[in-house]
Amino acid sequence: MRDLLLLLLVLGCCIWTLRRPWVGAITWTVVSLGSPHAAFGYAAAGWPIATAVAVCTLVGILCTSDRENPFAGPAPVAALALMIWFCFTLPFSFDIDRSLPLWERSMKIFLMLFVTMALLNTRKKLDVFIWAMALSIGYFGVKGGLFTLMTGGNYRIWGPGGFIGGNNELALAMVMTIPMMRYLQLQSPSKRVRRGLVCAMALTAIAAIGTYSRGALLGIMSMLLFFVWRSDRKFVWGTAIVLFAVLMLPLMPDTWWSRMDTLRTYGEDESAQGRLTAWAMAWNLAQDRPTGGGFMVALPSVYAIYAPEATKSLVAHSIYFQIMGEHGFIGLFLFLAVGVLTWMDAAKLRRTYARNADLKWAADLGSMVQVSMIGFAVTGAFLSMAYFDLPYNVMAVAALAVRIARREAAKASAARQGEPVPNPRLEASLDRAGYKRVATREPVSVRI
Repeated sequence: MRDLLLLLLVLGCCIWTLRRPWVGAITWTVVSLGSPHAAFGYAAAGWPIATAVAVCTLVGILCTSDRENPFAGPAPVAALALMIWFCFTLPFSFDIDRSLPLWERSMKIFLMLFVTMALLNTRKKLDVFIWAMALSIGYFGVKGGLFTLMTGGNYRIWGPGGFIGGNNELALAMVMTIPMMRYLQLQSPSKRVRRGLVCAMALTAIAAIGTYSRGALLGIMSMLLFFVWRSDRKFVWGTAIVLFAVLMLPLMPDTWWSRMDTLRTYGEDESAQGRLTAWAMAWNLAQDRPTGGGFMVALPSVYAIYAPEATKSLVAHSIYFQIMGEHGFIGLFLFLAVGVLTWMDAAKLRRTYARNADLKWAADLGSMVQVSMIGFAVTGAFLSMAYFDLPYNVMAVAALAVRIARREAAKASAARQGEPVPNPRLEASLDRAGYKRVATREPVSVRI
């Protein structure tokens, strides 16, 4: 029965996508992040649902004129350069047979990222995109938070599969999603929705703690400190966070505290020492090979050359050393450039629209994008999640918000001055048809 319902839902979305391609971009986001077919279905877990949605979206975008240039902004251009560099380094992989499937997965993610950026050209669509991210990860956050409270934190929270199948990976996704929930809570006109989102944020934070992820704990602490520092009501939020910690942390069992204590005694922790060895291997590999070792470098043969003292081969367990070892220093530079340019877009939103009542949403979104990026930067320092969709989606949110807010500001300015309001869709259609763009005004009635 579940499989049949999922099939009908997917078919409906695919048909709708052919008419409204941006719906396909939203559906792809839900399927890619939350894997509902794997979480709720049986036979559906093995269906190529993501491929079906992607194909319908690509067909739809080719048949619609309601699309824009997805590379309008420095961060998307940097993401495109990173994608091209991945293609360049692939032939130099140590194990190209194992690297090829991972490269294909990354190319699909980047392709749909740019398709999404081409189709989401209004604030309404952007907000639906953010809702899709929040609901896809927030479902597991609310469910995991309730489970942690009911069991006293005696069991770890695990993910549904895919990128977020592990406890640490799910924790990173939830940490990054909490700021997106906060943005939606700030913008919602409904008190019930706002209260529901407050509860969802609290439960998601509890679920992140319940994953036993040490990186998630550091990420949450970093986000909270930055959030309080940026908030206009520092005392209120600081007090609320302290009360939350005082009430929540004592409830966690001794097993949780023992795992968190390894942050202090990392020199005695075997897992931590293994990560340090993996980081040293990635550094040595990047120094020797400008293109890195490809998508698959956690091989005994590679460790024998670049970390001969290691007893076993491990993945990097760090977004930074993962990119460094797999794609060299150039890949790391491009990866960091995407993050830095996204931060600059978010800062531009805050700086430009903080005092504009009509565009305050853009300033709020810029702040929450920065908070989410801090969560990814800190938590991701201990996880191999450099190809995860969510941080690139956050990049897209910032770039799209800059474009949409600038357009809304231009419309408001034109309306105040009595000039014709720009119509990007009409202008784009005229340009494609080969006509000269001409600004027109409303006809003036003259009595003779």
